[in-house]
Amino acid sequence: MKKRTLLITQAAMIAALYVILTLVANAMGLANMAVQVRFSEALTVLPAFTPAAIPGLFLGCLISNILIGSLPLDIVFGSMATLLGALGTYGLRKYPKLSPVPPILSNAIIVPWILMKIYEFEGSYWYFMITVGAGEIISCGILGMLLFYGLTPYKKYLL
Repeated sequence: MKKRTLLITQAAMIAALYVILTLVANAMGLANMAVQVRFSEALTVLPAFTPAAIPGLFLGCLISNILIGSLPLDIVFGSMATLLGALGTYGLRKYPKLSPVPPILSNAIIVPWILMKIYEFEGSYWYFMITVGAGEIISCGILGMLLFYGLTPYKKYLL
């Protein structure tokens, strides 16, 4: 029972952190549009440490997208992109240096479709794939790996 309580608590804390970091990025104009640098996406490396991060990231993204006023299909598909990225990171947990790759790819593939079809932004899929991918490389690849290496000494305390 203690392990389950720990996982639920960790998931809730990760969701809350994701929401707060997204709201900060949104206040700075970085949480949506063609180039997105959500500080919260750095948290997508956490499934390499704990499976609790998977529901935490999904719920955090879902709540964040609602709070920042995303359209319903964006809420669904954007949150699914984060969920797929978290699942991929968990699947690659034995290869920690690859932790940011699944969320970068899932967002770079799914979010351009959202921008084009749901928000009707003008531009090509490939253009948005590059701009969203660049933001994800900053968020997940750089900030996420800084977080990863900062947490690595404390790995035994995370689960």
